[in-house]
Order: sequence, then structure tokens, then C-alpha cells
Amino acid sequence: MTEHTHNHHHPDHDEVFDRDFWENKYQTAHHAALHHDPNPYVTTVAAGLTPGRALDAGCGAGPEAIWLARQGWEVTAVDISSVALDHARAFAAREPAEVAGRITWQQADLTTWAAPAGSYDLVCTNYVHALDEIVPALAAAVRPGGTLLVVDHFDILAVLDPAEWRPIPLKAEQRVVMATFDGSEKVLDDRVMAAVRVSAGAP
Repeated sequence: MTEHTHNHHHPDHDEVFDRDFWENKYQTAHHAALHHDPNPYVTTVAAGLTPGRALDAGCGAGPEAIWLARQGWEVTAVDISSVALDHARAFAAREPAEVAGRITWQQADLTTWAAPAGSYDLVCTNYVHALDEIVPALAAAVRPGGTLLVVDHFDILAVLDPAEWRPIPLKAEQRVVMATFDGSEKVLDDRVMAAVRVSAGAP
């Protein structure tokens, strides 16, 4: 999260979303903010795909990564916060060994980390900051025929080449209620953008 509020409220714009910010958020997070179901948009889109390699960018405490691994995906789960990843590893350790073994946890700042190009069948990210910086790099990580899913308030189609991407029509957006870091609940006013990469783009 320089990156993300992972299923939580968006902090004030004048705050600095560095690693220390997110480490503190996760060290002091309310129980409900860590123990929650995976984002319903992720489960809806992924349920229609054949499991392959997935990147969960800004994975937080790992609910989406763990859910994907349960479905048979090989998941790379990246977050800026080592505390968040500690929580995620602990949750994954409760899963069967074959599920936990499908997830690779990695600490990195998405604004500077470069995902391997064309490597993933599914790239998803939920509630990350600096999306205008991050989305082009995440899009490049999707292989031709793969899917990019961004859940936030940001129009990813505005930064994607329409010759390279085909939007996925989604049903009417759901009313999602999530716990914030302080344990209160917030109704999320999401924009959900999903697209399939139909070509590899220019070399």
C-alpha cells in the first residue's frame, strides 16, 4: 500500500503513504480489518478463469491471494508492509499445505517494483494509491490472453491502449461493506475495471 488501503478507507490526501505509514497501520489494525472475506469482484472475475499464474499487487493480509490459491492459482502476493505480510503468512499457514505452497509472499513498493513482463494470467489490485504510476507496470505484467482487474476509483481504461485490451463487462457493481483499520465499517463506492489483454503491444 504506498499503495493501498486494501479494502479500507482512503486516508487524507496530504498523508505520506510510505512503508512506515503502512507498517503502523497494520501494527495497530483492528481485528476485523485483517480477518475479512476476499473482495467479491476478485472472486467473481477469477471464478470464470482457468487457474494459472496470478499477481496480487498490494495484497495486504492476503484474503484474495489465499482464495486464489484455494482455487488452484499459483500466486505472487506483493505488499509494501512486512507486518501485513506477516499476518498473511499466518493466515496462509492455517490452510492445507498445498494451498499455502502455491503462494509466494514478497515485500515491495509497487511504485518502484517491476513485475516480470507478460508473466501472469491474472493481475489484480484492490485500493492502491498512485494508480496512475502503478497500473501501466501491472498491465505490462499480463500475458496476452490474461486479465487485469483493478478495484478502486480509477478508470484504468484511460491508460490502456484500446488496440491491446478488451474490457470485460461486469454486472452492476455490488454494495461492498468493509471494515476500516479502526474497526468501523465503510460502504465502498468502487469503480471496477477488468480487461483482457488481446495482444502483446509494441515490442
